[in-house]
Amino acid sequence: MAAYTTIDNPELYFQVKTWTGTGSSNALTLDGDEDMQPDYVMIKQRSGTQQWNGYDDLRGVQKYLGWNTNIVENTQAQGLTAFGSDGFTVGTDDMVNKSSSTYVAFCWKESATAGFDMITYSGTGSAKNESHSLSATPHWIVTKCRSDAQSWATHHRSYSATEKVLYLDNTNALASTDPDWLTAVSSSTISLGGSGSDANVSGRTYVAYLWSEKQGFSKFGSYTGNGNNDGTFVYTGFRPAWGMFKRTDNTADWYIYDNKRNTFNVLDDRLEANENGAETADGGDGNTVDFLSNGFKLRGSGGSMNDGTFIYMAFAEAPFVNSNGVPANAR
Repeated sequence: MAAYTTIDNPELYFQVKTWTGTGSSNALTLDGDEDMQPDYVMIKQRSGTQQWNGYDDLRGVQKYLGWNTNIVENTQAQGLTAFGSDGFTVGTDDMVNKSSSTYVAFCWKESATAGFDMITYSGTGSAKNESHSLSATPHWIVTKCRSDAQSWATHHRSYSATEKVLYLDNTNALASTDPDWLTAVSSSTISLGGSGSDANVSGRTYVAYLWSEKQGFSKFGSYTGNGNNDGTFVYTGFRPAWGMFKRTDNTADWYIYDNKRNTFNVLDDRLEANENGAETADGGDGNTVDFLSNGFKLRGSGGSMNDGTFIYMAFAEAPFVNSNGVPANAR
């Protein structure tokens, strides 16, 4: 099985859901062929400027943190109100269910098999280790302070060192602004620095989301754009369902594309993780992408997707070849 993929059916561990708001409590069912009870759901209004709303079953239903803002954890009684056996329920708040507005949710299942874990902890101001349950080295880590206003610090396997940081809620280039925030990663722990203000301030509480790459299901890599309309191709080993892209050598938004908001190539309906803006189409700025059976290809010369150096995070719709040797179809 490992020759092709560790996961034949990615929909057991990650799905994208779109819906139109009703203004009243709405139990949403995921569209995959098999049931998936999500543990982490990030919601964005597509047709308006409501902020991102993220919920997980570790911190507790109704407690949200949005990717685009550094604000503290809040409770929204009419946000995501329940996790279901194959979906979730949204209440009446405009951030998740305004009548006639359109929405999208990205849904992950916590599982070592799929390489996703969530942890919460308290800061001490002293160097320490925090345990995780991946049984593999995490390749993408996103950390947020729950109790105080603080940016979303990220670690990616492609950074040159653990002390490098990008912030999910802003456009900054890769920097070493907090060299002690994360000092090491291993198959059992993440190591936090003693003076790391991004992730270990004494008396503050935190949540961290950790992903480890799984063949045929997830990929956390980097690429160099060529600045041409016939853009760079990146092999992932699967047909992507979702991808997030960030330029690292200059200021740029965190662009997100998926297989539900655009069901065929070229993908040009984008959201930015660092912004509360409504979904926008390419508009001629050259920041578009194709999702292919074995990876993705940039289809424009835009500087936010294909001119410079970039990191990406991607999850599969289908492996390029499943464990029985059956190839995926192109879109």
